[in-house]
Amino acid sequence: MTDERHQRQHRADTGPRLAPLPEDGWDPATRELLAPLPRDADGRLANVFTTLVRHPDLFRHFLPFGSHLLREGRLPDRTRELLILRTACNTRAGYEWGRHVPLARAAGVTDEEIRRICAGPEAQGWPPADAHLLRAADELHRDARLSTATWSALAAGHDEAQLIEITMLVGQYHMVAFFLNSAGTRLEPAYEAETPPAPPGTGAHAAEGAHGDA
Repeated sequence: MTDERHQRQHRADTGPRLAPLPEDGWDPATRELLAPLPRDADGRLANVFTTLVRHPDLFRHFLPFGSHLLREGRLPDRTRELLILRTACNTRAGYEWGRHVPLARAAGVTDEEIRRICAGPEAQGWPPADAHLLRAADELHRDARLSTATWSALAAGHDEAQLIEITMLVGQYHMVAFFLNSAGTRLEPAYEAETPPAPPGTGAHAAEGAHGDA
């Protein structure tokens, strides 16, 4: 067995560090918290929610903010999903990537573009507006700030509220990735086919991380 297969088998054997709370264990308060959320095609809620709800007070405050960015934000859907998927690549958050690839497709991101996201903003084929978004996600990940050049480039096509939202959106999905990766939240079987490609030039360890614990 290769090292990579051994590591994957080890994860499968040990399971998540925090398991999703099973539905038969939900008390009335938990049911109330989870009731507004859409269920997957199999009738179950996403593992991210049924795990995070183990901290009900935090969940109660987290959900409106995350839902606003995802459903009611001022950024176009395509812009939002490019930023989220690049953040998922940067944080090696396989769960985040797997759940958002279908949303990106629905927002008009092509399969070829999805495959290219982990190659970064310098990859051939990105129009300048898309490259600026990916670069913004990279700078926020690396430097915790946007460079003057990137801010100016984004300001040419976004209003003040959208500029604020770009930074908050990337920060939100970093926070979620930290939780998912640390808790070992498992991607639901219906989404397992969606795994982030390793960036060009990375070795097996980096690729494993991209597919890994989240």
